[in-house]
Amino acid sequence: MSRPLSEHIPSILVVTLSAAFGVCLLETTGVLAELISADSVTGSSDTVAVMLQIVASVFIAIAVYVGAIVTANTFATIIAGRTRTIALYRLIGSSAAAQRRAVAREGLAVGAVGSLLGALIGTGTTVALISVSVATGLMPTANYRFIEPVIALPIVAVMLTTWLASWIGSRRVLHVSPIQATGGAVEKSLDEAAGNRGRNVVAVVFFAFGGALLVLGMIIGMVNPVGVLVGVVGGLFSFTGVVLGSQLVMPVALRLTGRMFGRSAPARLAAENAVRYPERSSRTTIGLVIGITLVTMFAVCVETYQVIIREAQKTNPEVYQGVDQMLGVTVVVFSVLMGFSALIAAVGMVNNISLSVLQRTRELGFLRALGFTARQVREMILAESAQLTIAATLVGLVLGTFYGWAGAQSLLGSITGSPGLVLPSVPVGLLAILAGAAAVLTLVASVAPSRRATRVVPVAALAVQ
Repeated sequence: MSRPLSEHIPSILVVTLSAAFGVCLLETTGVLAELISADSVTGSSDTVAVMLQIVASVFIAIAVYVGAIVTANTFATIIAGRTRTIALYRLIGSSAAAQRRAVAREGLAVGAVGSLLGALIGTGTTVALISVSVATGLMPTANYRFIEPVIALPIVAVMLTTWLASWIGSRRVLHVSPIQATGGAVEKSLDEAAGNRGRNVVAVVFFAFGGALLVLGMIIGMVNPVGVLVGVVGGLFSFTGVVLGSQLVMPVALRLTGRMFGRSAPARLAAENAVRYPERSSRTTIGLVIGITLVTMFAVCVETYQVIIREAQKTNPEVYQGVDQMLGVTVVVFSVLMGFSALIAAVGMVNNISLSVLQRTRELGFLRALGFTARQVREMILAESAQLTIAATLVGLVLGTFYGWAGAQSLLGSITGSPGLVLPSVPVGLLAILAGAAAVLTLVASVAPSRRATRVVPVAALAVQ
């Protein structure tokens, strides 16, 4: 059952970006630490040193977590599309354990290749960023260290989580009987997903517990920056709750967005398809939710961060003398992080929608056989993709705004001259950029695979195994 590595190029790309994201996070944080430590004002502050260590820990946690979620989701999509093939192997005598081991080996190979490529790309990006910053005078010339032992953490973590994702994703194969190889794809309906009470209860508990920790982190952050660590744990718990409960969360958002596309047959069918199989919809959208959440989180965090620093600077100018350069460097660092986040969102969205469309060749062939034209099928796929994109963007904006605000508030709430609790600062241009980018993503992700799918003769599509 083992597939050639070339068939996993989209998965390798996602893993590469996840690893590069983690490596770049840690390396830029290290360079920022060197720069701040060398400053005559900020370098002598014990509080600044503690904050840098905290920020580094936060970035490690974010990098590992994002890598785990994105790669797990991508591999789950691939496994879902192979259910029939795996069932056929079982039908002719292969054991479920053998199929699962084969999938796990593929996951390990994909993780190893992607992680190593990500390490190279992440380091190259950091070196280029620092070189440009030095050349433009944004940062002083110095012997910055890039390759540190700590960067092995996201590399190994992403590789292992990819392997683990393939193992967990293949678990569904154990519940598919060989006779089901003659049937359609195995996807849970909305009622079946809603009836999974154990998972739903865990999702709600995780989300509520994580939200409480986020609030607690902000309260602690008013007296000590260590509150951000509590907030990070809360963010991981709450977002895990969103991921686990996505088959319940996304249909609600999809129903609201589905009404925006009129009452034509393709639009109505797209609206029903988006909520009929919530597992499929959540797999398709969760990558974009992660990306939008990260972009929004970093943008809101750095905006709120600047507001807090500026307010503190007004009341204590002598303490924050020379802080302008630090703010400039911080903005550049966060801009790079937003760029990586946007890439992860784009690749994850395009990859999952493309896989989803191509895995539905039989379904699309059936619609063609019933009288749908190729144009109507493409309109349906475009409308469905647009619904998924809009819903994911809205969810990501809400989560990212809250996480970014909570992060900045819990980290800087206790600094000298802090204005106390401030409102989240959302960049106005961010909403317009995300809306435009989401529209482009929808077109890229849906048009090409839908054209390939609709070129198949209806009779041939119905015969796909």
